[in-house]
Amino acid sequence: MANMTPNKCPMPEQAPDVRNKNFKEVALGYTPEMALEEAKRCLQCKHRPCVSGCPVNVQIPEFIAKVAQGDFEGAYQVIAQTNSLPAVCGRVCPQESQCEGKCVRGIKNEPVGIGRLERFVADWHMANGTDEIKAAEPNGHKVAVVGAGPSSLTCAGDLAKMGYQVTVLEAFHVAGGVLVYGIPEFRLPKKIVAKEIDKLEKMGVDIQTNMVVGKVNSVDELFEQGYEAVFIGSGAGLPSFMNIEGEDLMGVYSANEYLTRINLMKAYMEGYDTPIKKSKSVAVVGGGNVAMDAARCAKRLGAQNVYIVYRRSEEEMPARKEEIHHAKEEGIIFKLLNNPVRILNDGNGSVAGMECVEMELGEPDASGRRRPIEKKGSNFVLDVDTVIMSIGTSPNPLIRTTTEGLEANKKGCLIADENMATTKEGVYAGGDAVTGAATVILAMGAGKKAAASIDEYIKNKKK
Repeated sequence: MANMTPNKCPMPEQAPDVRNKNFKEVALGYTPEMALEEAKRCLQCKHRPCVSGCPVNVQIPEFIAKVAQGDFEGAYQVIAQTNSLPAVCGRVCPQESQCEGKCVRGIKNEPVGIGRLERFVADWHMANGTDEIKAAEPNGHKVAVVGAGPSSLTCAGDLAKMGYQVTVLEAFHVAGGVLVYGIPEFRLPKKIVAKEIDKLEKMGVDIQTNMVVGKVNSVDELFEQGYEAVFIGSGAGLPSFMNIEGEDLMGVYSANEYLTRINLMKAYMEGYDTPIKKSKSVAVVGGGNVAMDAARCAKRLGAQNVYIVYRRSEEEMPARKEEIHHAKEEGIIFKLLNNPVRILNDGNGSVAGMECVEMELGEPDASGRRRPIEKKGSNFVLDVDTVIMSIGTSPNPLIRTTTEGLEANKKGCLIADENMATTKEGVYAGGDAVTGAATVILAMGAGKKAAASIDEYIKNKKK
């Protein structure tokens, strides 16, 4: 019998004034009792709209039915058929605009907590399950994967299951891409990412770090080394700036650099002397999830005041509602309808404040959001010593500039067709390198599709 409670079972969390001083995970996860209760809210509808909202097609009603029966391992096996990173997705997917956004329970009440259940099942499996991971029977073909983020890891995992010998070439000193350099520990513990990567290695995937494709070797050289296809999932790590006065001062970071220093270079841990500014007051410019992550990190590193400066209103913010809510609870101050015009110099080349102008919203622009217009003469100075620019990223040009025949659009994103094939034969691409900065799960969907296409390509080539 379905449990007809109108609301989701709430997620247990660390208290805001405790967690904003530590980097431990904010959400503590469901207990088995909570998971059973929540699973019983699923109506097991015939037409399963939730599945169509999932970029990797997780069989959602099936896995939830197993949870409701108390068969947590069975539920994990259902998810694992299509999703290679369930513990990650349960934490960082924007479920509200995907599976849960299509949930029939959500029409009148709150949708089923699909993401929370996925996270519960993945964590339960990590603690109690036994993975008999064996490498598949080799099929004698080699594929190279460039980058070790979500799209690459998914592509590599799917190819390994089909028997391909897969080599992943990662530029950084650890695999994981944005999962390790971008998303902070309190949203996605690094040990979870490490376990998922360990699983791939057990499947026979060879992960090589400190390999900058385009410098150490080129895409063309990979073919010369006997790889029959190449997947490029090199992400979008090139930060955008506003080109305003003072952006070159000490104390101005891109969100990418700031988060990389904290997450990958361990500035959040005792005993690491990673260079990062000890800030008193921080302004984060932007309104996406990355801006929320940067602001919440700055607070945890001891800043007294942390401002989110965003030129539109809260309604237009691209960040997840949950992220905005968590940031507010933690004491982040939202300066909405404000835009920076210049960053002030203290006379010694460091940040002494940020001049902003108030904005009002006019008619909708091309993005469908109302266009922000400056209010003349409303300038004021925000007293900050650190500015973090979080206004988007684009793909690094290194690979496309060193590979002949690989075409990109005017934003620098690689051009790939519906099968993820690029303009160069045997080269496939997916994730942020193709879409520009987007979500982890969309990148995984692209990696999945590319693996199927590469398999098809290599099989047909033999004939």
